[in-house]
Amino acid sequence: MTNHHAVPPYEVPTASRSYSPGTAEGAALTAALGQLRSQSVDIPCVIGGREVRTGTTTPVAPPHDHTAPLGVVHHGSGDDVLAAIDAAADASREWIRTPWDERVAVFLRAADMLEHGSWRERLDAATMLELSKTVPEADGDAGCETVDFLRANAANLVRMMAEQPSSIPGVTNAVEYRSLEGFVLAVSPFNFTSMNNLAFGPALLGNTVVWKPAEGASLVAHLSLQLLMEAGLPDGVINLVHGHGSELGPVALRNKDLAAVAFTGSTATFQSIWQTVGSGIAGYRGYPRLVGETGGKGFVAVHESADVDAVVEASVKAAYGYQGQKCSAASRLYVPREMWPAVRDALVERTRALVTGDPTKPGVDLGAVISQRQFKKHAATLERARSETRVLAGGDVDGSTGWFVQPTLLEVDDPHSFFMTEEFFAPILACYPYDENWTDVLDLVDQSTVYGLTGAVFADDDEALAQADDILRFAAGNYYVNDKPSGAIVGQQPFGGARASGTDDKVGTIWNLIRYSSPRSVKTRHRP
Repeated sequence: MTNHHAVPPYEVPTASRSYSPGTAEGAALTAALGQLRSQSVDIPCVIGGREVRTGTTTPVAPPHDHTAPLGVVHHGSGDDVLAAIDAAADASREWIRTPWDERVAVFLRAADMLEHGSWRERLDAATMLELSKTVPEADGDAGCETVDFLRANAANLVRMMAEQPSSIPGVTNAVEYRSLEGFVLAVSPFNFTSMNNLAFGPALLGNTVVWKPAEGASLVAHLSLQLLMEAGLPDGVINLVHGHGSELGPVALRNKDLAAVAFTGSTATFQSIWQTVGSGIAGYRGYPRLVGETGGKGFVAVHESADVDAVVEASVKAAYGYQGQKCSAASRLYVPREMWPAVRDALVERTRALVTGDPTKPGVDLGAVISQRQFKKHAATLERARSETRVLAGGDVDGSTGWFVQPTLLEVDDPHSFFMTEEFFAPILACYPYDENWTDVLDLVDQSTVYGLTGAVFADDDEALAQADDILRFAAGNYYVNDKPSGAIVGQQPFGGARASGTDDKVGTIWNLIRYSSPRSVKTRHRP
């Protein structure tokens, strides 16, 4: 096996592909889309490397065309979770003893296969169909960020292991970065294929994993695991169990061998996980690590010195990208009242120009929201908006063939209203034209919500920027100055927030990896 002791540092993000019509790569993506549409996928659980078809199935359908299912996924039971935990324990005996460079080789091989081979079109196509993403959103996620996480994790592992204590004559001191004792429960969201990193990152460090993906992302999770196994991942290192979190989660969370939880999802779910672990803390072999990235209420705070065009461009992209289904999405905008007419008119024009539809077709800007449940929730929010706010653009929904929610622009009078404080996870931007002075508005931004994930400040005044930097110190774990508060790049803007937005462990960094490692100090005296 190739020796990877000289793992190259991760520096340059993977280049995206345009998949333009008439190009070879465009034809390859079209073929991959056609293949997935024509075949009826039958997605099993994967436990100990064995495909498990339970017979309890649910349809897998594109959110933008729920009348044309792609196939079915088999949901597991509590017994399947227990079988996955046992398989993880069996695989752990060899995996923790596998030299680190051999583990790294598997993940770097998967990165190469995904970047340069047919796997890229296959995973991009699955992301477009199952998650309802446009070409740029899908390739930036499945084709680029997934590769970047694989490579960044390998480079960060080398950096982490290089952190060693000092020694003295006659004594060598070292730190061994062991895996955790037990299994890692990975719970990944629907909105990013690249969040398979929740299972892949811990496995790289020698852990074995029980992976419960979101119900709306079963195909992309299955294909992602297939990619890794084809790259040489041993059976049982990652065990994939599909199903409802409310049924499967408690079985894993109450198991004595739970070593860690790697979670991305809603704040309420993560708090429930924390409560379950906390209430049973005396029953575990050790103290489980809880690593979570949860909700957000991304803000854009605008100073009177800001550039109007820059504010509009950033707000539109951050609010409506991928139908607003990002925890980093901007959903609250604060604009000086004297600037509001210019900002409002430009926002209305840009919002109305966005095209919603089948994201696999050219010219479409937004696909559908992920599920009927989310669609109904957003429809209720917009119905409420019609009575409590001014709907400046959008505001309609259409569930006849897909779960479509129009990009919507709202104007509010109350900065503490539901629309300025609660997470939407939808293409909805609420705007508050303010009369307050700048520092009072910054206090408002900081204290209005329970979240602390992303935010942006726009100003061309150094004193205003300094004041924002100070007052908003804890308002966002990812803070942007004169740029949109979304689209963090692996290796450039380490992602994660605090408060009700998570544990701020910065996915894609050594700070995240260390949460899945149990360091052991080793002192060797050479002459007893």
